[in-house]
Amino acid sequence: MSNKLKKINLNHSFVFFFFVNILSVLLFKFYNLNISSILCLLLILIIGISHGSLDHIKGKKLLRLFNIKSNYIFYVAYILISAAVIVTWMILPSMTLILFLIIASYHFGKEDTQFLINDRSYFTQILYFLKGFLIILAPLYFHFEETIVIFKLLLIDNEVFYSSLNFIESNKVIQIGIICSTLSSIFLFLKNFELKKFVIFLDYFSILILNYCLSPLIAFTVYFCFLHSIRHSISLAVGLDTNSLVNGCRLFFKKALPLTILTAVFSFVALYLLSYSNNLDGAILKIIFIGLASLTFPHILLEYFLEKYEK
Repeated sequence: MSNKLKKINLNHSFVFFFFVNILSVLLFKFYNLNISSILCLLLILIIGISHGSLDHIKGKKLLRLFNIKSNYIFYVAYILISAAVIVTWMILPSMTLILFLIIASYHFGKEDTQFLINDRSYFTQILYFLKGFLIILAPLYFHFEETIVIFKLLLIDNEVFYSSLNFIESNKVIQIGIICSTLSSIFLFLKNFELKKFVIFLDYFSILILNYCLSPLIAFTVYFCFLHSIRHSISLAVGLDTNSLVNGCRLFFKKALPLTILTAVFSFVALYLLSYSNNLDGAILKIIFIGLASLTFPHILLEYFLEKYEK
């Protein structure tokens, strides 16, 4: 990764940390404003989803590595995987949710940190997972009941699942998980020590502050859009034009716009259909989390195969 991109990501962590503190104070201390779920959905569709809107370009690159000339194969495979995730969630929601949370934890930890770490060892991959696991653990720790309500709205009605969660909460397993996540950040900071890697703790405290002050949905939206997605989008923009960030962002916006609009259209159609059998907040939560799961699985698979076969 170029030094230019590393510097941008470092500055981004500082900006996001101060942004989180100001936002949390404004919403929690002074005004106690209630941000609607529809605003969260709009932010995720506009900012969050767009960071995966160049997957078709990466897919074409992967096909070239396999000497496959037909680009339709990528689109068909991507859509089939997304559809399979949705169908599986309908049939086995608890298992799909757990798998999604595990994969998302690793993805968040890796994507948010790898610009600082030049190591692909299995131990480092475990550290990535534990670091990203904080995104899942923090809302459970600070807002356990609200998080359970979200799970229920996501079609999770398995009594064993909720009994396990209650056991985890009553036996301080969540706190132990947060301690492990904290230790992973410390290990990543000390590994090949550089002072600039202190930004790992800025991201760590930003996540804790968000989840302490804000509801689980709002905290996740702010993290997903303004830390994870923007960081990934910036790396894509730099890749499009290494000499000019402004032009790279312009090219990224132009290339990402079609799939972002298409995803938004499908999301609002699904929201319209779901609103017949759900209240608005419940329908929005399904669109956000089940929709993200259906896009995350093929997105991560694409990143994995591209990274593996490009070496």
